Amino acid sequence: MSRLLHALPPLALLAALAALPLALGSNPYLLNALIVTGILTIGAMSLNLLLGYTGQLSLGHIAFFGIGAYVSALTSLGFDVELGFGLRAVHEPWPAAVGFVLAVVAAGACGYLIGRLSFRVRGAYFVLVTISFAEVVRLVALNWVELTQGPLALTNIPAITLGLPGLGTWTLRTKLQNYYLVLAVGTLCWFVVARLVGARFGRAMRGLKENESLALSVGINATRTLTVAAVVSAAMAGAAGSLYAHYLRIIDPEVFAFTTTVGMVIMVVAGGKGTLMGPVVGGLIFGLLPVALRPVMAPEAQWIVYGLVLIVILFVMPRGIVPGLAGLVRRRPARAVPVLEASPEAPR
Repeated sequence: MSRLLHALPPLALLAALAALPLALGSNPYLLNALIVTGILTIGAMSLNLLLGYTGQLSLGHIAFFGIGAYVSALTSLGFDVELGFGLRAVHEPWPAAVGFVLAVVAAGACGYLIGRLSFRVRGAYFVLVTISFAEVVRLVALNWVELTQGPLALTNIPAITLGLPGLGTWTLRTKLQNYYLVLAVGTLCWFVVARLVGARFGRAMRGLKENESLALSVGINATRTLTVAAVVSAAMAGAAGSLYAHYLRIIDPEVFAFTTTVGMVIMVVAGGKGTLMGPVVGGLIFGLLPVALRPVMAPEAQWIVYGLVLIVILFVMPRGIVPGLAGLVRRRPARAVPVLEASPEAPR
């Protein structure tokens, strides 16, 4: 029964998001905002796996997002690149769905390398490693013009095509189709995180976050646990980047913008880090906030509002929206009990 009660909020939110396009009447502008918000929310969920459950802040998380975007785009576009020493790398275009899978694998592999190299240090050192990695990847994308087109951008990226044996294929070109694709991938990522954190592996992550010395004393392998978390987190970010590339059908090195990572951190912290629903709630709020602010404020000035909203949220609910609301729900019955117990003794 308790499991059912815990599952109700996510299922209700999923049903609401699935029905939302019907309520909006397929409004192109709002659908576009929801798609981009959904993609960034997947990125926030991936960051939450590190920040929320292991306590490791990755300020270069956008690198995995960008790697996923470029790998998926280049796989589906093809390339012919001079490598030097008379060698060339030639790749014929592959289906976009294959590009999506390779984007997840490539981002996960990069997460493994960064995890193995940097989880031997923690705290500020890990933050610096991730920032440096993101900057290196951005500079490669900017300067390897023959492969990435540099600031000119990769264009005409094909839309993702899905197919089932005997039922045909569908090329997801419309906003409505992309909305449900993002919703499906986001739901899958949420369930992956839920399974991980609900298992023994999740307890190991939380143990390392709360008291690493105690966790090590009971046999938890810190480097292995954190590396696996980094791989899953990076793979999810790569999936988000792939969706981004095939939806917009154009990407440039600005996909590695540091402000995108900051936005993901805000989503995680405001929603409630270390919770399953926190990044989703924070992502929806801060992803759709620009839609409300667009008529009255320039994009550069919107960061002022983001900061003010975040301050208010954390002042009222220091642990984030989801833990704050959960605490309010738990406290309500406790306040009612003393009144009921005292009522028989009240003067008549």
